[in-house]
Amino acid sequence: MKIGIDITSAITQGGGIGRYTRELIRALVDLDSDNEYRFFSARQPAVLPVADPVLTAPHVIYRPAPLDERWLYRFWYRLRLPLPVQLVTGKLDLFHSPDFVLPPVSGRIPTLLTVHDLSFVHSPDTFPAQLVSYLNRVVPWSVQRATHVLADSLATKQDLMDVWQVPAEKITVLYCGVHPMFRPITDKDVLTAVRRQYNLGDASYILCVGTVQPRKNYQMLIRAFRPVADQYPHNLIIAGGKGWLYDEMMAEVARQGLNGRVRFIGFVDDADLPALYSGADLLAMPSLYEGFGLPLLEAMACGVPVLSSNASSLPEVVGETAVTLPPHAQEAWSQTLLDLLANPNARQQMVAEGFRQSRQFTWEKSARQLLEIYASF
Repeated sequence: MKIGIDITSAITQGGGIGRYTRELIRALVDLDSDNEYRFFSARQPAVLPVADPVLTAPHVIYRPAPLDERWLYRFWYRLRLPLPVQLVTGKLDLFHSPDFVLPPVSGRIPTLLTVHDLSFVHSPDTFPAQLVSYLNRVVPWSVQRATHVLADSLATKQDLMDVWQVPAEKITVLYCGVHPMFRPITDKDVLTAVRRQYNLGDASYILCVGTVQPRKNYQMLIRAFRPVADQYPHNLIIAGGKGWLYDEMMAEVARQGLNGRVRFIGFVDDADLPALYSGADLLAMPSLYEGFGLPLLEAMACGVPVLSSNASSLPEVVGETAVTLPPHAQEAWSQTLLDLLANPNARQQMVAEGFRQSRQFTWEKSARQLLEIYASF
């Protein structure tokens, strides 16, 4: 088959869906040389968020559009001009869009659409109003047109059924994976180099990984961290690109008197993440809503105990291996952080269980399942 995949997110987004797309297409290309992959994207930005986001292989063709993402999406999703993706890719037997929206496709070829979550429906106040309006128009329209929909979790599948009445048989859950590079890093030189690169200092730290935006619930965690900072030398390190309402989170740090103890270190290169995880005493993920929660598994694979929100898909991801709490239970978060830091034996038990949990999720496993889905059409 000639399989078209929209890899725009892979070349425009460093984390999140960009990482998801890069990992999935790498696993597909490594696993399958029988099909021809025709990667499509909007025009590449002048500065790429990661090095070499596009794979090269004998069975891969990459064809970017002449328009950047903003103009391409304006034509397709605002004006709804019927300009099929095959104008760029050439003939296709199947098309897959892994990032919420489905461009026009000519002919009767099957189309797959990945919907990662419906956070813009459940927590619209944590997004810019213009983005919420756009997603509420375009995503259900794309879901309706797609032949089949992939969801990151059972929670997202249930959301699609409940919110937009998508038939259960139209949705398949395709879990994310953990790359083999996520493992405990014990080399002191590597750990020290990452500390220096991101200006972490010498103090122990609790880590958060994810774009800085209200849905991640960092403001609650900053408040919950105040009693911890009084009793322990740990810093709270928040790794992720700036999203929206970033200034409000910085103001929360100042209100709590935690300047210097809470550090926003920005986007972290994929290659540095294993060492960043490995240096942490705990990973905290207090999100209000997640379609999957990949940092939880990556931290587990690096030997880090996890404290997670019990919202949406997160209990599904961590199983019985993490402590889970309601995302608004600030006092419980404070006490649990204190308890875990005081009990290294409990943390070590969580590490052993986390290794077992993370091994259940691999990108090769995800790619094999996806290939079976492709072949079913």
